[in-house]
Amino acid sequence: MKHSAVEPEPESASTLCGEALPALRSFAADVALYGEELGLVGPRELDRLWTRHILNSALLARLIGAGTLADVGSGAGFPGLVVAIMRPDVSCTLIEPLGRRATWLEDESKRLGLGNVTVLNQRAEDTVGQAQYDYVTARAVSALKTLIPLVVPLVRPGGELVLMKGQRVDQEIRDAASVLVRNGLQDPRVQITGPEYGTEETRVFRARVAEKA
Repeated sequence: MKHSAVEPEPESASTLCGEALPALRSFAADVALYGEELGLVGPRELDRLWTRHILNSALLARLIGAGTLADVGSGAGFPGLVVAIMRPDVSCTLIEPLGRRATWLEDESKRLGLGNVTVLNQRAEDTVGQAQYDYVTARAVSALKTLIPLVVPLVRPGGELVLMKGQRVDQEIRDAASVLVRNGLQDPRVQITGPEYGTEETRVFRARVAEKA
């Protein structure tokens, strides 16, 4: 099977990823090897594997504190596996409904020797009540007005949503105004990161889940 060309590792990877870089190189090689075959990434995504996917996820890993994180719709492991590689002090639960992708996440976390990964082959709504997390993230899942009611039940009171979004995030926030209020979200904002490490902008929607009165 002919594989598409894989993007060379950008210079900014060293600055951004630090000691995690060797493991991320292994991860990148595995995604390139298995990604198309398992339907993890489209063929056109391999030529931007580092900038669009790995570094994009690594930026998120630098925005959170130690604790627990759930990645909803983890897919190929962006951002969940990257966060687990970058942050051994974060216990990462990867929630993925598709069996083939969940198996990949399990296998890849073992190949990389990650002891801080749990994979749930479930839909996010079916995991409600099992656990709550300090942080919940999702990438390219759906618009905020749809996504927020799905993920808020997974966040502990006082915990935080850190959702990776695209350029339309400001419009998504306006469209979700009543949803934010209804779900008790405080201090909603967009954090832009990336240029300080010499890589592309990444937009992260952040909001805290209100403590129970």
